[in-house]
Amino acid sequence: MKCSFNTSMWDLEHYKNNTAIIDEYGRTLTYQQFHEECRKLAEAVGKRCLVFSLCENSMGSLLGYVGFLNNRIVPVMLNSRLEEELLHNLLEAYCPAYLWVPAKQRDEYGNAVCVYEAYGYALMKMNYDREYPLHEDLALLLTTSGSTGSPKLVRQSYENILDNAKSIVQYLELDEGERPITTLPMNYTYGLSIINSHLLVGAGILVTDKSLVQKEFWKFFKEAGATSFGGVPYTYEMLERMRFMRMDLPALTTMTQAGGKLTPELHEKFARFAGENGKKFVVMYGQCEATARMGYLPPEKAVEKKGSMGIAIPGGKFHLIDPEGKEITEPGITGELVYEGKNVTLGYAERGEELIKGDERHGVLKTGDMAQFDEDGYYYIVGRKKRFLKIYGNRVNLDEMERLIKGKFEIETASAGVDDHLYLFVLNENVAEAVKNFAVEKTGLNPAAFQVRVIKEIPKNDSGKIQYRELEKYYEG
Repeated sequence: MKCSFNTSMWDLEHYKNNTAIIDEYGRTLTYQQFHEECRKLAEAVGKRCLVFSLCENSMGSLLGYVGFLNNRIVPVMLNSRLEEELLHNLLEAYCPAYLWVPAKQRDEYGNAVCVYEAYGYALMKMNYDREYPLHEDLALLLTTSGSTGSPKLVRQSYENILDNAKSIVQYLELDEGERPITTLPMNYTYGLSIINSHLLVGAGILVTDKSLVQKEFWKFFKEAGATSFGGVPYTYEMLERMRFMRMDLPALTTMTQAGGKLTPELHEKFARFAGENGKKFVVMYGQCEATARMGYLPPEKAVEKKGSMGIAIPGGKFHLIDPEGKEITEPGITGELVYEGKNVTLGYAERGEELIKGDERHGVLKTGDMAQFDEDGYYYIVGRKKRFLKIYGNRVNLDEMERLIKGKFEIETASAGVDDHLYLFVLNENVAEAVKNFAVEKTGLNPAAFQVRVIKEIPKNDSGKIQYRELEKYYEG
């Protein structure tokens, strides 16, 4: 892919009189005002270079993201609460020219000089003695979802981002009347995809750092007339416990879900609720390595195809391969899911010297997810390629085990382990024995292979995905 991208990602002036951003404190910016603020920030930076953007769901954070991308400045999007040592390691690996940080954190960077401030954010000039060259197509760097402290970053191009945003606009039928609310971190690819696609059509983005469990979130949601939100499986599990389906949210038209697979039971519950109340429930599938989205389930199929992540997005293509790399053409057979499209990213970087690299994937991504398709061509994820254990010679799919337990007991759970030792993690001692018995019954394997651990909390990252590495400390030697 060769794409020297020399125009702005978003034509903000095209929608100049539309409201671009509304935050929870009542502040608003029109698209024209937003364009001017982005220009001022870019002038303060003054050149194409690398910037670490420490993200919150706030007006200042969004200004940085859009201002950088629209002016060919390359941001690395990180959580503003990233642990100090992990941030230090990333800084040493990449030597950014600037930091864009919440103003309240500016004093934490003793050797950096503040050169600009706006909307609660500060631009800090760094003093590294080196600056790594950037490939002309490089637009954005994101951490992979399970490794926020790893130096391994995904390299996204301008074409990747724009192509994926246009595709999302098409299949969600977005227009300038939309008002999505931020429910996902801005340093997470799913959260960014919502911003990217809605800015493309001149919609107004509702920005809040409050979580769904806070009353202030729902107050803002109602008063500002939010039309849509996105969530990962954990979000929907939480919403069910909060009796979301009884809430009065007249402006809400669309609920999207990605970031992992819902249990078929919960999928059906939200799909039926949406269908009966004139709303759309859209299950989607994606990875940071494909910018954001690769697949979606058309809302009219949400009940009929429960458990499916759907079909490829406009402009994309799926197929399955067997262990020898041959294409699977028959329905109901498991293989590794392969995606092709212009949104497949350039590759990874693990240090500053690699930011000059070009396209290493050439539009093809082996997802690492195991899937099947049905007679109608709808795809179903059945697990991760590496999320299997051998238990006394039998292959056990850990993701499937989790889904079975969640479906049966309606509890939070995680499964992990090593060959011949499967650990099931729950939060309540009262269900421990029943969960073990259920797992033994479902697999037909020797009970000695299963152990249940009762822990206080299932460890998750910003995007709600379980951090399985953190569970290893509970294994027996």
